[in-house]
Amino acid sequence: MTTLYFAAGTCALASHILLEQSGAAYDTVRLDFSRSAQRSPEFLQLNPKGRVPALVTDRGVLTETPAILLYVCQTNAQAGLAPLDDPFELARAQAFNSYLCSTVHVAHAHKRRGARWADEPDAIAAMQKKVAQNMVDCFDLIEQTLFAGPWVLGAHYSLCDPYLFTIANWLEGDQVDIARFPKVAAHHGRMRSLPAVQQVLAAHALA
Repeated sequence: MTTLYFAAGTCALASHILLEQSGAAYDTVRLDFSRSAQRSPEFLQLNPKGRVPALVTDRGVLTETPAILLYVCQTNAQAGLAPLDDPFELARAQAFNSYLCSTVHVAHAHKRRGARWADEPDAIAAMQKKVAQNMVDCFDLIEQTLFAGPWVLGAHYSLCDPYLFTIANWLEGDQVDIARFPKVAAHHGRMRSLPAVQQVLAAHALA
């Protein structure tokens, strides 16, 4: 049985939503980050990175959101959640998700995870001060250039949509008003109306 390890408020939300939408049989294990469950010996044996999501499959453990999202699509191809038969469109989807992972998520992480990049309190404070502007810059690019509409890639829902929804959830906490990005805001509302999304949000206590 496939098992997703997740924590509320993290990027694991995207993988959880896509698993639910794929029709796959899966279990979940919720980790309590407030008790450092991600650093427990048991979890570190599964994922030495000490982060979520982690997806336990019959062939081993997968980590990193873009990899898990694509795996879910490929192993549940009948759900049509990725353009698997179009190399260019699939690469475009991977480019979008890679941007969220490598740039947008990192910009957000400077708010609470500054100690990953610096030890000096002043340096960490300076990084935190830049988070809102960095997130605005990232979402300006998404809004104006990367988002096709009504879904990320265009007419069809894909593995990009739950990932964008997940990271857009963080804007309010980063002191950024999602309303300044009308396309992203409309997408966010469209996502929240989906039954599978509502079900997963309830499991994360985010509904």
